[in-house]
Amino acid sequence: MEETYAKIFTDNAILVNRLQTLLSDAEIASRISDGVESARLGGFGAPDNSVELYIFKKDQEKAQPIVAAYKKEINS
Repeated sequence: MEETYAKIFTDNAILVNRLQTLLSDAEIASRISDGVESARLGGFGAPDNSVELYIFKKDQEKAQPIVAAYKKEINS
């Protein structure tokens, strides 16, 4: 079975949520996998940058310029 989602970004919750908002503004659906919260609920720790953002594979081309601009913004 082919995977439907592609992971496009991993970092802390604040940065991932901001990128999710930018993608939402461009009408690109996404979902978050929060490893930090899952670890907390499981009773163990996880690095703060364990939050992943996924989009549908069909939207990768449309999302690429948004993700690239965002990475440039946060790394400058």
